[in-house]
Amino acid sequence: MDRSFVSLLGLRLFVSCIGLVGNLFLILAIIQTKHSPVKSFELFLLGLATANLEEILLMNIYDIIILKTLYSLGTWLCCSLKFLTVFGEITSIFFSVLISIFRYEKLRDASKRANLPVYLDSIRSAWMVSGICVMLSMLLSFPIFVINLQSPAENVTRSSCPADFFQCSKTFCPQINCFYKYLFVVMCNLLPLIIITGTSCLTITVLVSQGKTLTPEVCVSGSSHSGTKAKSLWLQRSTIDVLAAMGLFQVVWILYLVLQLTSNTSDFTYKSEMEFFISTTYPSISPYVYGIGGHLFSLKIFTKR
Repeated sequence: MDRSFVSLLGLRLFVSCIGLVGNLFLILAIIQTKHSPVKSFELFLLGLATANLEEILLMNIYDIIILKTLYSLGTWLCCSLKFLTVFGEITSIFFSVLISIFRYEKLRDASKRANLPVYLDSIRSAWMVSGICVMLSMLLSFPIFVINLQSPAENVTRSSCPADFFQCSKTFCPQINCFYKYLFVVMCNLLPLIIITGTSCLTITVLVSQGKTLTPEVCVSGSSHSGTKAKSLWLQRSTIDVLAAMGLFQVVWILYLVLQLTSNTSDFTYKSEMEFFISTTYPSISPYVYGIGGHLFSLKIFTKR
């Protein structure tokens, strides 16, 4: 284990520790809120933070086992660990898509809609779409149990649990591996990236148009509209925080796609380590963006009785 690998692994573990603390604080902050019932946005944040926490924990456990147990790890345990890791990753991505869509729906036509709710404001609808995200994540993670595990033929110290489940030898690559790789890339990376980019652009357009009309309305409106205007301003500030998280999402998963589609494990020695680091960045930093921006990370929340 050379020095550069140790440095990269140490940096990833440091980011992971930050992520564990951030996601735990976000979960506790949401649980400690006193208003009832739980709002849809908070439910989506809770699902995101839980998926982030599971992904970070399993990703590090999986990595440590790969480094320490090259021969003794059974195929079933290897696949189970990878299944849980991929499940957390996909669930985190899908909840990010939900948050992006929900925030755009809340902001669109907010002045005309007044206090009328959107579809996802219903807690029943929020639970339903959250359940769909979890079930879809399980279905997309399940092929882990049926793909063929391979290590590069040149690797003398063959690992029973390869870091990259999509890797193939240069002479033979099973069709199931290729099919699952591109299914995963399209359904879990490319499509969510397109949706989040689209909703983010639409949200920015709405924010710009509302910013142009807000000041004249405030000047001519009476006190009866002050509560609505304050709510609109709060929604805009909250939306900016969501946009910041979505911007982080786009940067991270664009890098992941470039790494996944342009490099091979046998050609790039540290591909798996770089993949782990990139995958850990969004779930580690995003809870701070949501928590600090949404004023959830406050001592007042934890000291309420």
